[in-house]
Amino acid sequence: MEILNYDFMQRALIAATLVGITAPAIGTYLVQRRQAIMGDGIGHVAMTGVALGFLMNTSPVWMATFVAILGAVGMEMVRSRGRTSGDVALAMLFYGGMAGGVMLINLSPGNSTASFNTYLFGSITTVSSEDVTAICILAAFVVAITLGLRRQLFAVCQDEEFARVTGLPVRLLNLLIAVTAAVTVTVAMRIVGLLLVSAMMAIPVAAAQRVTRGFVTTLALAMTIGVTVSLTGTAATYYVDAPSGAAIVLLAVSVFLVLALLAAPLARRRARSTAAAEAAEVSDALECTLPPARRTEDNVKV
Repeated sequence: MEILNYDFMQRALIAATLVGITAPAIGTYLVQRRQAIMGDGIGHVAMTGVALGFLMNTSPVWMATFVAILGAVGMEMVRSRGRTSGDVALAMLFYGGMAGGVMLINLSPGNSTASFNTYLFGSITTVSSEDVTAICILAAFVVAITLGLRRQLFAVCQDEEFARVTGLPVRLLNLLIAVTAAVTVTVAMRIVGLLLVSAMMAIPVAAAQRVTRGFVTTLALAMTIGVTVSLTGTAATYYVDAPSGAAIVLLAVSVFLVLALLAAPLARRRARSTAAAEAAEVSDALECTLPPARRTEDNVKV
């Protein structure tokens, strides 16, 4: 393929693959605990980290990772202690992160503002070798946590009280989910952008849930959808002058709509099968409760 002849496209496709794997992986847990919008809040906090990287002349990816982790941990601690609602904590992340990023980027020297925009909306041409190295390291951490601890994380996301009774370290696992979400945001920001990263955490999962019923199958299909739309959207931006993040998210939305349409008749078929099975069970139960004489009499009459 022609696009593979260019180094910047090779780097972009590697990064896109990792984004497609990691974002739906952690997104499955966030959707399970009804915190799908959490990635958006962390993304706004990461804006401050990117701006700090430009201001201090250090790696924006690693600085964004550090700041995003601090923000995610702070939000989780506020939520778990119940001093304020999760919505208020998210609002603080949204507006505080945006304000800090805008303020710091204006203090940065050179043409940092133009470079800052590539982190907001994604850009395949600006993914460097150093970015790929950082993304690979961070993605390995996300995959190890989301797949290696999937049973424990699922238990916490499904029912915290039950998980606590069974002896799981609920607070530690909640913090681990928050940290993993923050790391995922920084993995995805070079391709999808900070303002659209939450979509890649939620939409592939929502699409997979249209046609799957189990947790493992939903996780696997969501990651498959994520990789597919990430690679397709990144490749499409090579031929069309458009932000990679927008192309990837629009493809994810399209997949969701298609699966939603396909799932409607499938859901009706499942409902009819379930109703028929329940009716058969009730009929068998009623027949078993009839006395032998009555059953014989009914058979004779028939």
